[in-house]
Amino acid sequence: MAGQRHRPRLRVIKMIVEFGSFALVLAVCLSLAQAGLSAIGYRRGSAVLAGAGEGAGLAAFLAVALAFGALMHAFITSDFSVANVVANSHTEKPLLYKIAGTWGSHEGSMLLWCLALTGFGSAVAGYGGNLPKGLKALTVMTQGALGSVFLAYTVLASNPFLRVLDVPVEGRSLNPLLQDPALAVHPPFLYAGYVGLSVVFSFAVAALIEGRVDAAWARWVRPWTLAAWSFLTIGIMMGSFWAYYELGWGGWWFWDPVENASFMPWLIATALLHSAVVTEKRGALPGWTVFLAISAFTFSMLGAFLVRSGVLTSVHAFAVDPKRGALLLAILAVTAGSAFGLFAWRAPVLAPGGVFAPISRESALVMNNILLSTATVMVLMGTLFPLIREAVSGTPISVGAPYFNLIFTPLMVVMLLLLPAGPLLSWKRGDAKGVYQRLTFAALSGVGVALLSLALVSPRKALASAGLGLSAWLIIGALTEVAERIRFLKSPASESWRRLTGLPRGAWGMTLAHIGLGVFVLGACFETGWRVEAAETLAVGGHLKVGAYELSLDRIVAVDGPNFDAERGLLTARLAGAEICHPSPERRFYPAGGQTTSEVAICTLGLNHLYLVLGESRTGADTPVRLVRAYWNPLAVLIFLGPLIMALGGALSLSDRRLRMAAGKSSAKPE
Repeated sequence: MAGQRHRPRLRVIKMIVEFGSFALVLAVCLSLAQAGLSAIGYRRGSAVLAGAGEGAGLAAFLAVALAFGALMHAFITSDFSVANVVANSHTEKPLLYKIAGTWGSHEGSMLLWCLALTGFGSAVAGYGGNLPKGLKALTVMTQGALGSVFLAYTVLASNPFLRVLDVPVEGRSLNPLLQDPALAVHPPFLYAGYVGLSVVFSFAVAALIEGRVDAAWARWVRPWTLAAWSFLTIGIMMGSFWAYYELGWGGWWFWDPVENASFMPWLIATALLHSAVVTEKRGALPGWTVFLAISAFTFSMLGAFLVRSGVLTSVHAFAVDPKRGALLLAILAVTAGSAFGLFAWRAPVLAPGGVFAPISRESALVMNNILLSTATVMVLMGTLFPLIREAVSGTPISVGAPYFNLIFTPLMVVMLLLLPAGPLLSWKRGDAKGVYQRLTFAALSGVGVALLSLALVSPRKALASAGLGLSAWLIIGALTEVAERIRFLKSPASESWRRLTGLPRGAWGMTLAHIGLGVFVLGACFETGWRVEAAETLAVGGHLKVGAYELSLDRIVAVDGPNFDAERGLLTARLAGAEICHPSPERRFYPAGGQTTSEVAICTLGLNHLYLVLGESRTGADTPVRLVRAYWNPLAVLIFLGPLIMALGGALSLSDRRLRMAAGKSSAKPE
């Protein structure tokens, strides 16, 4: 009787999976309808057909959302009739990681990609009411074409709803390294940034088809770019923080190929944000702005290929059948190739835009773009060269941090030196002497900070000291721009206050973004230059010194976790004899996957981190001992706080009435 009572429930669960599979196929058809109806509507000038295309886009997003919900339900209920659940879940896994397992595999991550893609397409359809009719129809059409391609790939080559013939009692669980709160929410933010750039791509294709890129077009592109850039900033920061405290190697950036895959779109999106300002304010650089808009999403698709093709060996990458990687490469080639081909055909007819002097805000932004684009190309070369070399010669080669630091760092130093001057220059023709007079205090502060730090430490830290001076230059330079806007000390206090309270949110957002960059540089230089590390095998009661801190291993205890067994080291950290924290790093064993991981313990002391890793047990002469590695990472908090401030600046700018997604007014008269 009990078995009969459970049969209807099992049938309902199976029906939910089938319903999700049907919704995914339906989404393909709706995306095709979105592209086709929008194209016909544009061709015939029919608002009805174009509106039907927009409706199909909204319906496609709803269908993908239902499919995504069905897959998540399969993970939550541990439905092991689904192959994806078998490979990436386990009944003993905590609920958060069951949910995260939805996008923790190749199949699930592609479904998340499609969810974001159709979501942004529906946002353009639903909130682009002020766009010109033709531009909107072509943008919705391009989004529909992108959605149909990636949805078809998901259905035919990466279906997350495939069944297994012999239903197992248990699944194989998710990779233990991915069972982490930060990484559980990292992919949604990262994909929102990755795929958000598809809207910019679609705007670029639409503008090329129409043969018109003007200030209004740039005004509509900027908020979408800003939203994607902000999401991508948070996503990269969270991924870096996860690697910092989960992998146990003590660092926060390794120039891993998969890290680079997310960093390159961010660099291009940053260049696009600045280029779009020039096109909007002065009507200049229209062709270059369109080129960057196409390139930004192209790098996002390149990242999808690198992570999912099987060509990379990385803890971040999905190890999948290379045949599916070949399909992704074909999608990249056709999609990006078509867009760049259209650009090559239509770019000559685009208006050249305004003329400006070598010393002007336009020139500063052009230099910003040149440096960011060059840096992106250098990162691309370092990422792809080992893959190309191995494919051609069969000889593996690695390109590591020394190459990237040598090539990337000088380019960024030049850009950061020029950054505070840009907002103070006038459009069309600027006064370089006047700008640098206004930045005298920022320059003197930067030099003073560098010399002070150099005087207090060994001369071997000259580069780190220069980095601290550069961070002071950036932060004080950003504040100087605000002071100039409000005429601080040049007008009565009441007038300055009135100007301060009247500053638009977009101006505050730019200031916060530049300050956040300075905060990041400060943390990165300090942590890199003055980091201290120590390692020693300790028995219970043993001591280890790292910097000014003394650590003692008090005892080792066994811990029974929800889906793991662990040995936890209980330590005490002392400074000048006073106890300051009690870190407890762990060694965890996951029986479902047979894997062992290290759980780092971090004591946050102000803006600094005391970072500890518990190693494997070793047999000593008399008693078992443990390898304990400790790092003193000064100002490490700023490394992750800086990008958060930058993303907050992006969100604040996005809330500006002039920059909101539907704020741009159509140049055409309403029908």
